[in-house]
Amino acid sequence: MTHSAPLHVPAHGAARTDVRIIGVASALGAPAAGPDAGPAALEHGELLHRLRGLGIAASWHETVTPLQVPHAGAPMHERLAAVGDVAQRVADHLTALAPEAFPFIIGGDHAVGIGTWRGVASRVAARGELGLIWIDAHLDSHTDHSTHSGNIHGMPLAALLGEGNPALTGVSGPPLNPANVCIIGARAWEPEERERLQRLGLRIFDMAEVRERGMAAVFCDALSVVRRCSVAFGVSIDLDALDPQDFPATTCPEADGIAPEDLCNALLALRACGDFVALEIVEYLPHLDPAGTGAAWVANLAGAALGPGTYPLRAKERHFGAHNYAPLPVVFHRGQGVWLWDVEGRRYLDMMSAYSAVSFGHAHPRLLRALNDQAQRLALTSRAYSNDRLPLLLERLSGLFGYDRVLPVNTGLEAVETALKAARKWAYKIKGVAGEKAEIIACEGNFHGRSITIVGMSSEAQYRDGFGPFPAGFKRVPYGDTAALEAAITPDTAAFLVEAIQGEGGIIVPPAGYLARCAEICRRHNVLLIVDEIQTGLGRTGRLLACDHDGVHPDGLILGKALGGGLLPVSAFLADAAVMDVFHPGDHGSTFGGNPLSAAVALEVLDLLEETRPWERAARLGERLMKKLSEAHLPCIRAVRGRGLLIGVELDPAVLHASTAAELLLAHGIATKDTHHTVIRFAPPLVITEAELDHAADVVIDTLGAACRRHASGPLQP
Repeated sequence: MTHSAPLHVPAHGAARTDVRIIGVASALGAPAAGPDAGPAALEHGELLHRLRGLGIAASWHETVTPLQVPHAGAPMHERLAAVGDVAQRVADHLTALAPEAFPFIIGGDHAVGIGTWRGVASRVAARGELGLIWIDAHLDSHTDHSTHSGNIHGMPLAALLGEGNPALTGVSGPPLNPANVCIIGARAWEPEERERLQRLGLRIFDMAEVRERGMAAVFCDALSVVRRCSVAFGVSIDLDALDPQDFPATTCPEADGIAPEDLCNALLALRACGDFVALEIVEYLPHLDPAGTGAAWVANLAGAALGPGTYPLRAKERHFGAHNYAPLPVVFHRGQGVWLWDVEGRRYLDMMSAYSAVSFGHAHPRLLRALNDQAQRLALTSRAYSNDRLPLLLERLSGLFGYDRVLPVNTGLEAVETALKAARKWAYKIKGVAGEKAEIIACEGNFHGRSITIVGMSSEAQYRDGFGPFPAGFKRVPYGDTAALEAAITPDTAAFLVEAIQGEGGIIVPPAGYLARCAEICRRHNVLLIVDEIQTGLGRTGRLLACDHDGVHPDGLILGKALGGGLLPVSAFLADAAVMDVFHPGDHGSTFGGNPLSAAVALEVLDLLEETRPWERAARLGERLMKKLSEAHLPCIRAVRGRGLLIGVELDPAVLHASTAAELLLAHGIATKDTHHTVIRFAPPLVITEAELDHAADVVIDTLGAACRRHASGPLQP
């Protein structure tokens, strides 16, 4: 067995590839035991498994435990000495780590942070100062003289800044410069703490500011503060910064804190920071977390901060993946509604919706509920047995679209292949075409998939290059030309396969009445009209089906993409009994086709379609977007065309290449893709609002306009 060579990732793309976890099982500074059990619970739980599943090369390096534990009620100086000793040992362990190791410290109470950040400061001292983002409900800036509670875990930040008892301030390593430190999420403090930090000039983003401005904006400003005069920075997270309704398993919970998901999303920005050199998470109480949700959040927080960024992920994809795609330079991590977020937390408006598959937006709650509920009951049995979801889906599709029979499969390509097989067998068994003589007519510029059979119908040279010989029995006619269709029909013609709008061909809309005329020609010659509505169906073009614009009910209908709600591949071929009943058991099948999980999601999609009628909004918003783009009168735009929310903008390649335009738009937060080399497509989720669409139009016009103005100094190259 052979193995490929190790992946080479340049140093600037290989940050945090060796994460070393140091546990600090100390609660010496806390009011009670509990946080000292946190490191062991996380080490023996799923933390490492979760991190490795995210592509983080993490290992548990060691766990530091106190050598001396003062008895309950011991005087302050004994407790300070014990905490200082643990902190010194943590600092020593950190300075002993290999330079390429990335330290991830898990407490323990927050007093361990004295050792963490003195040790990390020592690691970077030869290059300059360390910055620190301190995420905490409290200011942790008491000294032994100002404390109200006597708890030493309220003192670490003051000690790190050089103020307090020598047992704490004397831990080896440079004190932190207050100008390089900030606090996020504070909402409980004594006046002495606030006065100390104000005197020192430390920036505090309290919880009121977080609520007012949002966690993402505050975290962005915090990064600016801690990186302004430092060579590296770290992040310390006291879990009491989180809202206790979401995370109760912490030492000193305070109401109205940061939502864990908001903090996770903000921490994604760290993936793009090569100067982020250490992470600390403290004050997890496993005895208050019987269900493990707190431990899961700890893993999520660590994963958000430490996970690989765009560069290493794309490098892995290029190295290990087949080169049959050339994705745009972004790696998406999360989607919600019409928005996408990349692995560094940047937000994009999705103007592609996965080629119309995400019509109801990302993570639609009803679709997710249908998926989760069914997944917990039954996901797959194969069609060797019946399941209780598929019959309901077949009935709904049949009734909604007016066909006797439905054959469910997975991908759109499978549905097209199913239609081709049905048409050929119908020609032989019903129409009486001689064996092996059946012909199927397709159109120039078509795109029905990439199987050997289907690319044999294609007029795109790249789709065919190197894949022949192709099956016989196919011919092509110009799209939109009904006279050419009629001229091509012979007694052996089984079917005419056509897209209602050519999507991959460049968003080509046929002349008005084209499909109606095709239907009349096919009826007269006893030829099946099969319409591919994989991209255009289910509301995309301003009608439930694009066929409806011409009042056409084809002999065969192919659906896909949106039928799976953006969650699963679901497609189907629909026809009346006269066509579909040529199939007998064993003629055609699919292990996953019609599985109960897909059927449950598709049923919910149909419910949403009937309840919300998204095609009505698509018609109105599509006209609005096309009008805005046309009236911009940009010199790089040759034409704006489409129906509903399937719109193509054809560009003049002498001014702006479509691939370049797609990258420029991506850089400005618009996710789309070029097609047919000269066209930018816009097909957002059908749930997009008018305001979101107007925002997209403004960004597109501004971005393309700027590119046009730059053309005066020479064309932009792809």
